[in-house]
Amino acid sequence: MRQSRKLLPLGLALALCAASGLTLSPAHAAKSAAAKTASATRAKSANALHQFTGYVTALDKTSLTVEKRGKQPRTVVFTRHEEMRTIGELEKNARVTVYYRDEDGKTVAHRVVVKREGGASKG
Repeated sequence: MRQSRKLLPLGLALALCAASGLTLSPAHAAKSAAAKTASATRAKSANALHQFTGYVTALDKTSLTVEKRGKQPRTVVFTRHEEMRTIGELEKNARVTVYYRDEDGKTVAHRVVVKREGGASKG
């Protein structure tokens, strides 16, 4: 399956070269296709929503702080996106899943889902 992902860009590159009259060595075409695929993957991952689940420790108009508890606790401060959607009632000590993007070095929350005590989401 993964080989077919590599062969398609390589085939397209060779077809374009043949149509334009250019000649590329197979090694150069493979490197070119691999570079295009890697840059597309990086662009996709930069725009992808990530998620973080934990408990709200602080919230205000511009930020939301969520703490993951357990053996390796971690606290993340999210900047609220101006169009952030919240599913359920957001309050201190609520268990939440925050869907966020990394934008200019900041974690920007786009959606917050409040979890019930039983594990299901509110809403």
